[in-house]
Amino acid sequence: MISQIIKNKILLLALLCFSLIPGTMLRAKNYKGAELRTKDSFTYGRFEVRMKPPAGSGFLSSFFTFHDFQTSSEWNEIDVEILARYDHNVQVTSIGPYQKIRPSHQWVPFNTHDGYHVYTFEWTPDYIAWFVDGEEIYRQNDTFIADFHYPQKIMMNLWNPQWQDWAGEWFDAQLPIFSYYDWVSYAAYTPNAGNCGTNNNFTLQWKDDFDAFNADRWQKATHTFDGNNCDFTPENIVFKDGKMILCLTDNDHLGLVDKNPPQMLYVWMLDSTVFARFSEELDSVSATTVGNFRIPGLTVKWAKLQSDRRTVELKVSTPQEGRSYNLAVLGIKDRAQPANVQIGQVLTIKRLQWLPFPIRINAGGEAFGDYLGDQQWRPDRMYGHQDGFAETFYQHPHIAGCANDSVYRTELHEAVTYKIRVPNGLYRLVLHLAENKVKESGQRVFDIVAENRKIAENLDPIAQYGFQKAVCLQADSLQVNDGILDIHLVNRVGVSLLNAIEIFPLQTGLSFGRSSSVPGSFRCLPNYPNPFNNRTVFPVALPENGTVRVRIFNLQGQVIFTKNYRNLTAGSHLIPWQAITASGIYFVQMIYSGAAERQIQTKKIVLLK
Repeated sequence: MISQIIKNKILLLALLCFSLIPGTMLRAKNYKGAELRTKDSFTYGRFEVRMKPPAGSGFLSSFFTFHDFQTSSEWNEIDVEILARYDHNVQVTSIGPYQKIRPSHQWVPFNTHDGYHVYTFEWTPDYIAWFVDGEEIYRQNDTFIADFHYPQKIMMNLWNPQWQDWAGEWFDAQLPIFSYYDWVSYAAYTPNAGNCGTNNNFTLQWKDDFDAFNADRWQKATHTFDGNNCDFTPENIVFKDGKMILCLTDNDHLGLVDKNPPQMLYVWMLDSTVFARFSEELDSVSATTVGNFRIPGLTVKWAKLQSDRRTVELKVSTPQEGRSYNLAVLGIKDRAQPANVQIGQVLTIKRLQWLPFPIRINAGGEAFGDYLGDQQWRPDRMYGHQDGFAETFYQHPHIAGCANDSVYRTELHEAVTYKIRVPNGLYRLVLHLAENKVKESGQRVFDIVAENRKIAENLDPIAQYGFQKAVCLQADSLQVNDGILDIHLVNRVGVSLLNAIEIFPLQTGLSFGRSSSVPGSFRCLPNYPNPFNNRTVFPVALPENGTVRVRIFNLQGQVIFTKNYRNLTAGSHLIPWQAITASGIYFVQMIYSGAAERQIQTKKIVLLK
């Protein structure tokens, strides 16, 4: 099943299919992009590019083939699209007659924007397969392959779509944007007689190193289409230093020219750390100069440029609870030659709060119980998904095999990533899903990757579990080092599915409070899991150094367990309990003793064996 969102995108493109022909009159738009295409068309072959796409939001770089059709019954297109919003993702797509589209977002183990990589696809009468750096990442070899037989031109473009759900939020401050192409090659399909590609079934015909513009091979596009917020213009195709560079600019500054200084897009604070996300990559010296950052009421202790080269991390003195702060920056430079200097900007800092553990999210739905409601991801949010759409089942079916089937009332389909901010450390991730729509196996198949580890491969809920049956996927010891737990959903057939997310810390010393790891008073959060089988964990937070005494009672009031945890430091701690008693209801009593206060908190727990 193809989402309605993608159907709408393709239908909009079809409305102006004739405008894809070079030379069509330009429609006045606020931005100028670029597209380079071959004059000749090719039927079957191996198509390769080495490219370095730009990072950001709201735009994409591509390498693809396309048939200049007269009617949509002749539509043939094969795509490699790298959306600027994702750092480990390549979207590969085939579009056949009558806009039959089969897209798939593929996870890759590197940041696509950090350097040059080789992107390849092979098109034969029997299959279409995509490769990254020589490794196959996706293959289509079903009956629809026979629909791909029209000659296609090789194309590359850079543009900003109108669809924010797909491409992400657009910011003018990102301009200008440049996508670098090192070379392109074409090898004809010559089965059993080739010199490259799969089983040497392809023969290299040409390779263009982009030392100069080859007017016999290429033409520069001058068209646009509905859904594209820019016009393609020849001035935004530049050949320099052995690279072909596509540019996305405003109407007044065309070509490989950068006159715009960096601008802050988001500013947020967690505990005593402030993060500022900028519109482009920054000069490392100016970005780490403490004097370039001012927060009235706070002292900036040090500044660090993160690996994306766009986010500056500032360590500051302890902020006051409930107070608002502003960040002023001056003198920040970008990496252009010569550098552009930011002459001054002030933004209000958005104060975020750590999510209490265990973190539970109702994917695709609203908050209920201890489940957080779903939302779109932004850098200044604690969690959310990118792309995808939600669906609610008003006639809610009973889902077999789960204790709480309310989370299956809503579903998140076709999301590409889910991001949750957590302190660095080890975690257990639990994902919940159930098939409520598709009733035949092979119609929904997808992979799940979390923190660079594949936790599900070729997951087919119907084939493996059945219709309306709960699926619980668990991954232990996920290491988070960048403050964000990343989940990637990779659709193979149809679209991905997710109902709920749970995250449990697996080590002590992790922050879990609402605003700080050091609370104003003693806190004992609900244990997890609860109900539990043998082992559970009690999160506690101490306002100062002290002792916590744990006492556990049965329903008859008898003490079945007691232990003192002495010399605990101020902040958050996890206290485990390994139960050796029978199933039943118990009560845990936490007695905190510090220098200035003594508190007792009691909670009910349920042991199920």
